[in-house]
Amino acid sequence: MPETARQIADDLRARIDDGEFEPGARLPGEPALVRDYGVAKMTASGALKLLIAEGVAVSRTGSGTYVREFKPILRDATKRLSRGQWAAGKSIWSADVGERSMTVTDVEVYEDSAPRWVARALGLDEGARVVVRSRRFLVDGEPVQRAVSYLPAELVRGSRITEPDSGPGGTYKRLAELGAEPVHFSEDLRARMPSSEESSALSILPGTPVIEICRTAHAKDGRTVELNQMLLDAGAYALRYTFGS
Repeated sequence: MPETARQIADDLRARIDDGEFEPGARLPGEPALVRDYGVAKMTASGALKLLIAEGVAVSRTGSGTYVREFKPILRDATKRLSRGQWAAGKSIWSADVGERSMTVTDVEVYEDSAPRWVARALGLDEGARVVVRSRRFLVDGEPVQRAVSYLPAELVRGSRITEPDSGPGGTYKRLAELGAEPVHFSEDLRARMPSSEESSALSILPGTPVIEICRTAHAKDGRTVELNQMLLDAGAYALRYTFGS
């Protein structure tokens, strides 16, 4: 009985997990899948596209489809946001990537009027001024995340937070120096499909799922001192949250 594209993709993924196809290995092409599974070329093509969309494989023009070599990032929210991380002058990213290569690109820092939803999240009056920090993160040379932070301009204006490089410990250490140390965080997550512009920013195929995380940071007095909207390539991450009972 002919297989569906989904069934073929699942079988290939199982063979990858079993080690038959190692990272960087070339997967069977459309002719081989047509022969081995008894399907039409369109079905074989659909199976490979599913693996690419799910971040399991990558396509190399004129060469074929290969098992993705990129090792997923374990994003441990509890560890990366701990005070011991940023207060010691460490980037919260170092908790995610360790010794792996990480590069920040497309950095933009500017002051603007807060969009309505940002003002609401930060507890500001509509139209209040905010400092916006936008950047894109590459790990091992691959785009994995785009992040945009919003901070009350009245709080951070004139500080190093308004510079492209916010210094050791990043934004949270600078906030602590301003008397607005974050002591509580909340993150809202949702999986969705990206826009064409978002797909381009993360170098993923249209229709590849992304994870959107909106984090708010709160000071001891209850003020919301930062809103960070992050967009992650879902295929590049594993998310971990640790809870006490």
